Amino acid sequence: MTTPRRYQFDNQLPVPRDQHPPVYQPEPMGAPAVPDQPHVVVQHIHQAPPDRTVQRVALGAGVGGGAVAAGVYFGPLLVAAISSMAISLAVVALVVVASAWGVVTVVRSIGGPDGKAAAKTLRRKS
Repeated sequence: MTTPRRYQFDNQLPVPRDQHPPVYQPEPMGAPAVPDQPHVVVQHIHQAPPDRTVQRVALGAGVGGGAVAAGVYFGPLLVAAISSMAISLAVVALVVVASAWGVVTVVRSIGGPDGKAAAKTLRRKS
């Protein structure tokens, strides 16, 4: 009695080849045709891959791959957000300094002795 096959496949395994494809054998290049000419070196410079030290340390410490991937994704995002906030605060500070300088200048030029005293008071406070 024969046992029925457990699995049936539509595509059969390929038949192994008896011949192997030829193997490429590199051959040494001959001497240059003109020995007096300098040898030109063509060098391709590629950008170095980003440093993954933090990710390797995190994976070695037992942090999961999802946390490392989130760090890779959200790290530059966080740096961009903080830089954007710093630039906004710098612009606000510049506007405050320019407006205080303008107010002091206007008060000095318009008022007489009272304006100069007010400008001194304003300068002390800012």
